Amino acid sequence: MRTRAATDGEAVPEAVEARPWRPEDGPEPQVWVWPYGTEPALWVGVGGQWRRATVRARQDHADGRTVYQTLVDLDGSSEVLTRSYQWPQAGLRLAHRGSAPPIR
Repeated sequence: MRTRAATDGEAVPEAVEARPWRPEDGPEPQVWVWPYGTEPALWVGVGGQWRRATVRARQDHADGRTVYQTLVDLDGSSEVLTRSYQWPQAGLRLAHRGSAPPIR
């Protein structure tokens, strides 16, 4: 289980998932991916704990929004799920930067 304890008195905000892109949102987002083994990681607030998520892709929307597609174990069961989160938000923290730039 990859979690990070909250610091004394810190309330862990719940991360809010981003909905998928829809045609009414305007042009399709530009999608960037990281080569395997070079991905950045985020801490995702889930159920009062920070859970580590590997970032697989970044979606840059025409309206300026950035959405990160992640792989995350939401409940400590070792079941890794794909979840997307808009950046920035209170329920996300940077765990570490990628070791290589993303590619399109």
